[in-house]
Amino acid sequence: MTPAVLYARVSSREQQQEGYSIEAQVKLLRSYAAKSGMEIVHEFIDIESAKAAGRKAFGEMLSFLRHSRNCSTVLVEKTDRLSRNFEDEVSLNRLDLEIHFVKTGTVLSKNARAQTKFMHGIELVSSKYYSDNLREEVMKGMHEKAAQGILPAKAPFGYRNNKANRTIEAHPENSVIVKRLFALYTSGAHTLSTLAKTIHRETGKKLSKNGVHLILQNYFYVGLMTWGGKQYPGTHELFITPQTFNEVQAVLAGHNRPKYAKREIALRGLMNCAYDGCMLTGDVQKEKYVYYRCTGHRGKCDLPRFREEDIINRLGEPLKNLQVPTEIVSQIVDRLRDDQRRARGKVSQERTFLESRLTSIRNRMDKAYSDKLDGKIAEDFWERLMTEWRMEEQQVKMAIQGFTSGETGDRALDAQKIFELANSAYYLYVSRNPVEKAKLLRMVVSNFSVDAVNVCPTYRKPFDMIVKRAQKEEWSGREDSNLRPPGPEPGALPDCATPRNLLR
Repeated sequence: MTPAVLYARVSSREQQQEGYSIEAQVKLLRSYAAKSGMEIVHEFIDIESAKAAGRKAFGEMLSFLRHSRNCSTVLVEKTDRLSRNFEDEVSLNRLDLEIHFVKTGTVLSKNARAQTKFMHGIELVSSKYYSDNLREEVMKGMHEKAAQGILPAKAPFGYRNNKANRTIEAHPENSVIVKRLFALYTSGAHTLSTLAKTIHRETGKKLSKNGVHLILQNYFYVGLMTWGGKQYPGTHELFITPQTFNEVQAVLAGHNRPKYAKREIALRGLMNCAYDGCMLTGDVQKEKYVYYRCTGHRGKCDLPRFREEDIINRLGEPLKNLQVPTEIVSQIVDRLRDDQRRARGKVSQERTFLESRLTSIRNRMDKAYSDKLDGKIAEDFWERLMTEWRMEEQQVKMAIQGFTSGETGDRALDAQKIFELANSAYYLYVSRNPVEKAKLLRMVVSNFSVDAVNVCPTYRKPFDMIVKRAQKEEWSGREDSNLRPPGPEPGALPDCATPRNLLR
């Protein structure tokens, strides 16, 4: 007997209770296995959505099939029970499986006919479209509910969701705790920590410091709710007055005044110590000078302290390595534009093929209708044909809709902007203040490894490739329109950029 695994799924426990039964799927698949001479060696059951990758039992099934020596057959009710996303489809294709979609009688494998694979692709696109459209409709309904003044989510502490009336009402016990929180905090005698401890002592309710802070800042308690980035007036009952809420905000603002110096630590989080790998931190001295030092979390460190003015100049030197000749930029951008034109042509061909197939289906439908009127085919036979063709017509129409009208972005234009930034990075850098310099560095470099003499940058993509290509193709050091001084001989650049070596 052929070994096989069984996979069944429903989207939620509510579906399970409403008749989309796992038991019905399992019964169907077991019956099919018995009739087909198959032995089910393992059953995998999921009760979660398939619109995104990450289902537990599905992942376990893939792992089982990946390590199994003699089992490569999967039994499932239909396509949308197995997957509604392309990532899972790719994972299945990598395993060279034979998948039996029992309800439709389709067997999908590497050797399946092109027509079978095509129709499976259409069904997968249709399933994904269904999931995306359902999500869109649900979000639309939630926004409408918010516009009506009802929060379409779990009620905040002090309120509860009334599932019977689909409204939000005050919680009889927790609302009293919220009122007590606001009343105590208006006095100004409590910090968030002492307030949480006081509430726990008085009511037995344990709240975190962060939880208390969120409650005191939540405008829901004065009738305003935020949903989808917009603010709506709520229809829920209020037990906190606007005056009390405003008093609490004033106390919060007073307790949270900045305790740091006015001078910003621009390079914080951007440098690591080359000796022990610890982060470099910054300190403000005499309220105006910034010094950077190793945090020393792994013990005493030999890295000296650096003045911000000195280290920031050293960090800018590696930006000189990003220079790319104008003719090279033009070649890359032109090549990308050619690739985009070819990609658009391929999409156009696919769309033309589907539109041709749609025309063919409709012509068959028209001819069959004429044959029925002429008495050449029976009514029941015509109805069966029309049912199949309408389904195929709908699937092809949805596949056509799945094609975008064009690319989501202009890769050639994006590349051109990146090269423009690379070529002008150093000259922009030297003209900026420390905060702006740090912002520019973070766009190009993820971090620097710093020792007493050298700074070694870790470039972000795609700037890392630009640096490698620049060194390999001897781009750096050539004279360009900015008349930079000639660089060192090829191969003479050190791995880590230092002011002494770069300016030699």
